[in-house]
Amino acid sequence: MASEIAIDHREKALALLKADADKITKLIQVQMDNLTMPQCPLYEEVLDTQMFGLSREIDFAVRLDLIDEREGKAILDTLEREMSALHEAFTKK
Repeated sequence: MASEIAIDHREKALALLKADADKITKLIQVQMDNLTMPQCPLYEEVLDTQMFGLSREIDFAVRLDLIDEREGKAILDTLEREMSALHEAFTKK
């Protein structure tokens, strides 16, 4: 029973982290859709804050052994690719 609870907590932690990552992805997508300047200080501040917060959440979940470090890194890597696509789309405009 204890192992079932641990698995449930791990699944919930991963689901919550992915949901937070999805929120950031949506923020990036809105930026891409509007092709607003990615160097906008307000946008960069919000995105940096969100990314930092997510990285801290992931670090906390890893330290609690709720997710594997590779899973957390994969979430952050995906978001970084989204940000790179945003910058590339803007520079090609």
